[in-house]
Amino acid sequence: MARMYDARGNIYVVVAPEEMRRDGIDLPDQADQAVQTREAWALAAIEAYCGWAPGTQPSGSKDHRSDGLLVGPFQSSQPFDLLIVNTDGTLAERSGNGLTIFSQALSDQGLWPAGQACLLRVHHDKADVDSPGETSVKAAQVEDVRGFWLDLGKPSFGPGAVSAQGVESVAFNGRELSHVQPLSSLNAAWSRSQFARVGNPHCVTLVDAAAALPSNEQMRQPELSEGLTRIAYAMPTGAGVPCPAGVNLQWAMLESEGRIVARVFERGEGPTASSGTSASAVAFAAWRVGWVAAGEVKVVMPGGTAPILLEEEQGALSRVSLFGTARLIG
Repeated sequence: MARMYDARGNIYVVVAPEEMRRDGIDLPDQADQAVQTREAWALAAIEAYCGWAPGTQPSGSKDHRSDGLLVGPFQSSQPFDLLIVNTDGTLAERSGNGLTIFSQALSDQGLWPAGQACLLRVHHDKADVDSPGETSVKAAQVEDVRGFWLDLGKPSFGPGAVSAQGVESVAFNGRELSHVQPLSSLNAAWSRSQFARVGNPHCVTLVDAAAALPSNEQMRQPELSEGLTRIAYAMPTGAGVPCPAGVNLQWAMLESEGRIVARVFERGEGPTASSGTSASAVAFAAWRVGWVAAGEVKVVMPGGTAPILLEEEQGALSRVSLFGTARLIG
């Protein structure tokens, strides 16, 4: 049975491959084969499991009742393969909240290996990064909250990490960042950005004042939404500029020591209440410009606060981990 989960306001539906086939969706029984046939089944699956029933869509809500679809597991024991399907039918390389939700679903199904870390493998069709991408997840408890630590590995940074093209360099706090002209043309305060890859591509724009953080409501307005979509989405939905494969957009402001406020516009989805990999990219960007030190960083998004653990070795960031929780809502 398809189940819906919430992780800090980020909502995904989890559905097993065999259930999809019973529902008449022609999904292969191997994740890598399902990737190759994505165009034949993905949009039909989004409509079937993420669409609103006739007459039930609340006024002013998004076009879908979830932020995407998690298809899996394809096995009964780890490593567990899955697909992360955006509501536009594309596949994501990684989603921190999505993997948190999938971990909770595995636990609810009795598949989580007791006392062990669990390996999740996300299959996708992006040409600029290997598939499947692997994430090690460990059940944990932080401040009396049960959840999961996701080991997101060592991030990479700079235009080359996300295949960005035609961007200019700009200095900030002794670091070389990027000036993304399509962003600064929308708002002059969006003039310095840090590209990062945390399994998937990100562009974190650093701002000085809360007024420069766009609200989700503002990002849904046509005059801003169209411009952000051109930047974030690959062709044909967007322009794929400066990143031909698209890029997740974030805005970040230092609120206080170890605490960053952020907003997110996801490639393939648009404005979201929260995003785990986005929070990790924000924490990394903040560390790189000296806003935060290694250790625990809190990234505050409309949907909730994400604890991020930054590990440093000899002055270089060696690992980023994300703590997440999820709850069943339907």
